[in-house]
Amino acid sequence: MNELISPKYKMKLVEEVESELWNMFTTSKYYNVEKYIENWQIYDNRYTDTGYHIGWAPHFEIKKQKDGITIDLKSTLHSLDNETLLKIAIDIGVDTPDFIPSIPTFKNALKSDYKTAYDTFTKAYKQIETDPSTAVGLANSALESIIKEILKDDRISSKVKGGETLYKLTSIILKEFNLTDGEHPKEIKTIGNSLLTINQTIEKLRSEKTNFHGKTNDDYLINDTIYTFFIVNTVTTVGLFLNSYYKNKFPKLKVELDDNNDDLPF
Repeated sequence: MNELISPKYKMKLVEEVESELWNMFTTSKYYNVEKYIENWQIYDNRYTDTGYHIGWAPHFEIKKQKDGITIDLKSTLHSLDNETLLKIAIDIGVDTPDFIPSIPTFKNALKSDYKTAYDTFTKAYKQIETDPSTAVGLANSALESIIKEILKDDRISSKVKGGETLYKLTSIILKEFNLTDGEHPKEIKTIGNSLLTINQTIEKLRSEKTNFHGKTNDDYLINDTIYTFFIVNTVTTVGLFLNSYYKNKFPKLKVELDDNNDDLPF
């Protein structure tokens, strides 16, 4: 994510985020802004690049002004990794017209409901630059995991046996979502069929243009990161749509308490 934002764009984004944060609160601005930023700190067991054990520490430090008490918001925002800065911008409603925030949005959606897919996609994203071929294969696997998780829903009639390809899984879920039904306008049906074609192509790229299957020296392998970013962004777009459509068509069931439960203490 760091390489996806130019320094010029980050400078502009920091200014807009800073202004919006100060305008969010009418009282106790320094206190409330700092508390808001604190909510974005993620603690983990960290090590330095040289292997020195830091211990449990946040991914970024909240910078202080010269008084050592109040937050230095501008310095704090500039010290953030680009992904966290983008997430904050999206959260507080700052427009990001020069950046399509599909990847951080997709990761947020996966984290809560699709643990396996989240872990796989995170590995894929981290290897876009260092191993484009593997990144494509893992992105394909993440999309498979999402569809399999959706199809576990008891309200969905079609079930998977375990060996289905991305193409087959997509065929099943599009049928369950009724997106290729002949009763729809031809444009809707075309979009549904296009989703099937996209996922079939992603699967073919994984099988024929990556190291996931045996290759010879003469075989073409994806090794240009520009194409890898294109493929991974395509996966995020398709995944976000399938997840959103699923949540709309099959909303979570609310668990109702039994009013006649005699064990309740009141």
